[in-house]
Parts: sequence; C-alpha cells; structure tokens
Amino acid sequence: MSALFRAKLAAARATGALSRRSGRGGGTTLPGRVLLRMAPDAIARLGRRLTDGSTIVSATNGKTTTAGMIAAALRASGRDPVHNRAGSNMTWGVATALLEQSGSEGLFEVDEAWLPKVAQALRPRLIVLSNLFRDQLDRYGELETLADEWAALVAERAGATEFVLNADDPLIADLGRDTNLARRPGVTYFGIEDPSQALAELQHAHDAKHCRRCGAPYAYERAFVGHLGHYTCPDCEADRPAPDIVAERITLRGMGGSDVRVRTPSGTLDLALPFPGLYNVYNALAALAAALHLRVPAETAAEGLASTRAAFGRVETVAVDGKPVSILLIKNPAGANEVLRTLRLEGGEDGLDLWIALNDKIADGRDISWVWDADFELLAGSVRRVVCAGTRAPEMAVRLKYAGVAEEAIAVEEEIAGSLDAAVADAPARLFALPTYTALLELRTLLASRGLAAEFWA
Repeated sequence: MSALFRAKLAAARATGALSRRSGRGGGTTLPGRVLLRMAPDAIARLGRRLTDGSTIVSATNGKTTTAGMIAAALRASGRDPVHNRAGSNMTWGVATALLEQSGSEGLFEVDEAWLPKVAQALRPRLIVLSNLFRDQLDRYGELETLADEWAALVAERAGATEFVLNADDPLIADLGRDTNLARRPGVTYFGIEDPSQALAELQHAHDAKHCRRCGAPYAYERAFVGHLGHYTCPDCEADRPAPDIVAERITLRGMGGSDVRVRTPSGTLDLALPFPGLYNVYNALAALAAALHLRVPAETAAEGLASTRAAFGRVETVAVDGKPVSILLIKNPAGANEVLRTLRLEGGEDGLDLWIALNDKIADGRDISWVWDADFELLAGSVRRVVCAGTRAPEMAVRLKYAGVAEEAIAVEEEIAGSLDAAVADAPARLFALPTYTALLELRTLLASRGLAAEFWA
C-alpha cells in the first residue's frame, strides 16, 4: 500500500470521526464519499485485504435483515465480518465499512442499482439475491431493467462466484439458469413449500407477470408474498426450480416471530425466528443458505438466526413515554402488504393504534402512487386511531379513508416529532409506527436525540 493511499485513508477516517463528534450524522456515508472522491478504486484496493473473501446481499426488500442474520450466524461460529451493519448500502457505505473495520472476510448489503459496480470491485465469493419488487420507478426504472443488469452480472461471474437465489421469485430464479434452462454451477436455491401460507389469490400489485425468456404470462399454483410463489411458464418451461433450502412448515406468531421447519441437503432444522411475517421467513432462508455456503454448521447457523437483533426500523421496538413503539419500515406495495398482514394478527378488541409517516423525498421516490397498490384495506375495521405524518400526510389520510378506515379515526399532522408525541399520548398501549425510508431516518434521529435509541450510524 502506497504512502499516498495511506494518507487518503487517514484523511477519510478523520472526516468520519469529525462527523460523528458533530452529532449531525453521516458517519456511515461521509468517510466513504471522501475516500472515493480521492481514490475511486478504494473499494477494490481495500477489498483485496479480505483474504477470506466477501459476500454480497442484494434485494428490493429485506437485504438489511438478511445481511444481519448472516452476520449473526458468522458471529455464532466465532467470525466477525467487515459489515456495513447500519444499512448504508451504496458504494460509499461499503467503502466506509472497509475503511473503518478490520477483518479477513466481508459481508455487504448492496443497493440493487449499485450491485454490478460493487461486485465488479469486490469480486465476491458469494452473492445472495432474494427478490426484485417494483420500487422507486423514478430511480430504478422497470424491474426488467434491473433483472437484465443482474443477469449480465451473474453470467459474467459464473464459475468465479457462487450464488444463493430465491426459487420463488421468477426474476431471480431465472438468473441461475443458462440459455438451455440448465442450472448454472455454484447456484443454490431456497423457497417455501408450506401450502398453508399461500394467499387465496395473487395480490393485484404483484410485479413479475411475464416470463423473461418468452414473454408468456406465468401460471401460479400458489403465491406467498407478492409474485413470490410456485409458478410455471406454459410456453418455454422456465418453471420454478426445485429449491435446496426449503421451508416445509411455518407457524407465524404475529409480532412474536415465527417457527419454521427447514429441509436442507444435510437434514431438517427447526428455526425460531425473532422477526414476524412470511417475508422474514424468506430472509431467514436466504441467510441460512448463505451461512451453509460459508461453512457455518447448521445448528450454529440456527442459533445465530435466533439471536439476530432487529436492524433499525425493521421490527424494532422502542419505549416512548413508557409505551412500546414498534417500528416497521414500509416503502413499496409488496413490503407494505406483508407489514399489514402481520398487523392484522395483532388487532385486539380495542383495535390498532398507528402512526404512518409518508415522505416523498429522493430516497423514498417522488412518486407515492404506490400507496394505492398496497392493500391498506386489510386494516379496515381494526384501527382505533391512526396519525398520518410526513410530507405527504394528507394523501396518506385519503388513502386510508378509501381503504375503509373510519374518517373520525384518522388524524393528520405532518411534523414528525409532534405527530409522534400525539400518537403516543393517545395510544392506550402499543403504537405501531410505519414510516417510509426518510421518515424512518427522521424518527430514529428524534429517538436518539431523546436518548431513547442508539444512533443508527453508530
């Protein structure tokens, strides 16, 4: 390593230290931004120090939780990876983690659009791809565009990188097959088999409707989350591949988590997951498959998954004025629907108390029309009171009114702090907070400033 590069590393680290001392945030992004400005090839150069290689996790929904589960499994086996644990998942977040942490192996969650660039720099030994859902069309474009970019990456890295792929997502599953529909070497699939968890019908907002190879509409035997399920292509036989890591039996316990019987190539395994919802079962299957790839013993991996702590805003519960506030990020129709399905299991006799913060900032996506594709109708009849906050609070209130939530149960207060305090004061017990991404950051900054939660960039 040259003296000049060491000086650039020192300058970037000093920037991060100053940023954290200032209390203004940016600790997970600014050091990496500064470093990449001075040394654009810094990720590749620092990545070469990871003598045991690196793992990349990407998805529209669940990459932070999945990466956290993999990290917990590695720690349970005595390994401590270099990891962008706070969820800063673009190049500068990866660069910051490489800059400020030491270790022989890396674990990075990476934004969908940045995946090819980061993978090219790191040349990872393992890539975990969980799902692609419609999200921020003004930034990402259509799903097929991302799928094509990912397909090019998989084809380029075939033979050099192993892949863990979701068999139940047709866009992801197809990446693991060559032009003759044969499974590529080094590909492991995961999926759900338990028919009791299938939806009665496809959600109207499901995304992957047509085969990428021939354009024919998929035929679904069952669907679990959005377009994730059991599907066939009637024209070219690009059907759901048989998964290697399989959830055979699932018991959902609402906010209490879930119990999952999993079949692996080496036998069955019982998982006790601390996170709710079928979407977190998918995250756990991806994490388990990755951990087994990384030579973590199955039982040790299960212990690690059971000990995983919620990443900020992902089913995190914080006490505010003596009342539990459970924070569940929502950012697109598929993810929101899974949160709503979970909340439906929580409604007691008095109904749910909610705080929903809808922002339309750059990181959220300017287009908020997605709220009309999310099935807020699931809440009709089970809401005691809901406070709508954020830059587009009035539009959220209108959406809830059309979903069947009683108008007298809806309040609108755009300001984050005041609206949260009002919702907490009025809630007789637990409050469920459903923020979009930038609203989540505002909420966590507020809670940290009050000493109620750790800084999310810590």
